[in-house]
Amino acid sequence: MPALTAATSPKLSRVLRVGLVGAGIQSSRSPAMHVAAGRALGLDLSYDLIDTDTATWEGLPLETVLTRLEQAGYAGVNVTFPHKRAALGLCDTVAPSAAAVGATNTVVFQNGRRIAHNTDYSGFAAGFLGGIGGRDLATALLLGAGGAGGAVAHALVDHGVKRLFVHDTDHAAAETLVAAITARLGPGRAQVAGDLRIAAAAAAGIVNATPVGMLKLPGIPMDPALIEARHWVADIVYVPLETQFLRTARAKGCHTIDGSGMAVGQAVAAFEHFTGLQPDAARMRATFDSLG
Repeated sequence: MPALTAATSPKLSRVLRVGLVGAGIQSSRSPAMHVAAGRALGLDLSYDLIDTDTATWEGLPLETVLTRLEQAGYAGVNVTFPHKRAALGLCDTVAPSAAAVGATNTVVFQNGRRIAHNTDYSGFAAGFLGGIGGRDLATALLLGAGGAGGAVAHALVDHGVKRLFVHDTDHAAAETLVAAITARLGPGRAQVAGDLRIAAAAAAGIVNATPVGMLKLPGIPMDPALIEARHWVADIVYVPLETQFLRTARAKGCHTIDGSGMAVGQAVAAFEHFTGLQPDAARMRATFDSLG
């Protein structure tokens, strides 16, 4: 059955409760995007922030958090740093999108079961392809092999990057991600970047998929001296939209891609999973931009 759109959907009075589980998420733009999209489709939709840094949720096992939300009648939740990998193991059914990257950012509660999806992959791909233009994709350096990094890595190699260097302070995580890409696409498409100097010198572009740069974790994920004007530079962090990483790269003359495209793209797909309806992507983008 095709998804309904804002133009074809009947007037609805359906009440839907969803939210976001993560740490330090008070500045998230997701609530506004989802509520506006729901209202346009006739949904009485609420989107709550379940911040595991706050007194209400701090220290609770993620399993307990998800169980409480299910019991409260939530239709599902988005999941962000640092819970994406842990949440995957707490789900009953894992969609191919989540299985491929080993993490979930969208959990749907349905008939007493938890279904894990991952919309980071498609969200990043949409933002990246919209911003990269015709620039060199022969090689790229990915910083971060965690829950978001896995989705970004697969999106990069599936959308033009021929050779991907993967760096993470957790060396085992980088090795696991490289192994997953190799198993899927064959040898030579990804390798662990042991020395950032060598990897940065070889790469045409650099992508930050770590949480470094968020309001909660300010800073820059690599030595800025390694960023050169010839690099294109992308960041998945969107609060703040202008991270220190992007600001430094832009000052050197780099082409930059901020995290807004991924933030909106993953939200559009997550909304469809929660509601079964197709939101107006342009409306969600406009809502996102209005909060800047």
